[in-house]
Amino acid sequence: MMEVCGSSNVTLREFGCEQSLLSRPDGSASFIQGDTSVLAATYGPAEVKVSKEIYDRATLEVLIQPKVGLPSVRQRSQEQCVRETCEASLLLSLHPRSSLTLILQLIHDDGSILSCFLNAACMALIDSGLPMSCLFCGVTCAIDADGQIVTDPTAAQEKESRAVMTFAIDSTERRVIMSSTKGSFSVHELQQCIAVSQKASEKIFQFYRDSVKRRYSKTL
Repeated sequence: MMEVCGSSNVTLREFGCEQSLLSRPDGSASFIQGDTSVLAATYGPAEVKVSKEIYDRATLEVLIQPKVGLPSVRQRSQEQCVRETCEASLLLSLHPRSSLTLILQLIHDDGSILSCFLNAACMALIDSGLPMSCLFCGVTCAIDADGQIVTDPTAAQEKESRAVMTFAIDSTERRVIMSSTKGSFSVHELQQCIAVSQKASEKIFQFYRDSVKRRYSKTL
């Protein structure tokens, strides 16, 4: 079943998640934020190519697949953001000389796509049972022409804004473990967006808990 959560205070679009919907991967999840939708799958730990082998930890590879065609430069940059976030939370040292692969399939992009990639990745990693030091979530903020902060913006809102920022927040101390910014903004606006993202992350982590709790209450 798809679990859907509304929002209050910090305005977020409705989001939904479904885990274990694919049979071949070790972990999988779909994540929806409004009309933005992503499908994630994890494979591993598995054998790694000698050229990519790291002696003291696992090698993590992140691949973003667009709806059609080949990945763009923008999606290569998003792959790096997701990979750095996952590496900060996964306990890769427990699986040395092995390979972990995370594949993110874009279903539909209606804004805040990087944060949706991050949220789908986290739910797929939870489903795979890989050891993690903390969970993480992605929050996107946009600053419009009037200086107002919009959380979880749509594609139209992103287009009209003068700055768009995406933050990956950890679940233990609400620290920023990754940031991606575009446009012009002041230091004060950056700090405001971080504070708003940290507040919004509480809603997403609560949704994670509710979604997993409902799933396992049905299987037990």
